[in-house]
This record gives sequence, structure tokens and C-alpha cells, in this order.
Amino acid sequence: MLEPTQIIEESDSEVSIKWSDDSETRYSAPQLRRVCPCATCVDEWTGKKILDERNIADDLTFSSIAIVGRYALNFVFSDGHDTGIFSFKYLREQSV
Repeated sequence: MLEPTQIIEESDSEVSIKWSDDSETRYSAPQLRRVCPCATCVDEWTGKKILDERNIADDLTFSSIAIVGRYALNFVFSDGHDTGIFSFKYLREQSV
């Protein structure tokens, strides 16, 4: 499995991850908020997306970013949303 070798907060609205295969992916706060995998945004039982992406502002920012164990990141967004745990595997899938 590919793992991050470096995680950089580029700005209050962008983070980049350098991966063990030497590739790099940039993510914006609105982009990640729109694909949040938490139970508030995605129905746990059906997998159906609950979140209406149109309600996410394009100028959304990160309030904070934290590493969860050795497998994920947690983002606190400027809209107050903070329940998503974004595994590195999930983040890598978003870059394809």
C-alpha cells in the first residue's frame, strides 16, 4: 500500500501529500469536504451520499488538520464539520 512520506499544509485551504511512489497530490478544503466519508455525510448502511455538495462553499478552509494514528487525517473545516476520518487509502483513491 502506498503511504504518505510528507504532508504539507500549503495554505489554509490546501494540503498536499507526497506518496511513497514519489507522486504528489493536492487537495482543497472544499474538495475534501464534498467527499467526506463520515456517517453524517454518507449513510452507513446503504453507502448513499447524504451531503448535498452544492451546500459546500468554494471558499471553505481548514481550521485544523490532525493525523489519526498512522492511517488517516482528520480535518476540521471552517463550516464546523469535523467528524470525517480520511484514511490515507481513501485520500489516495480521491487523487485518481
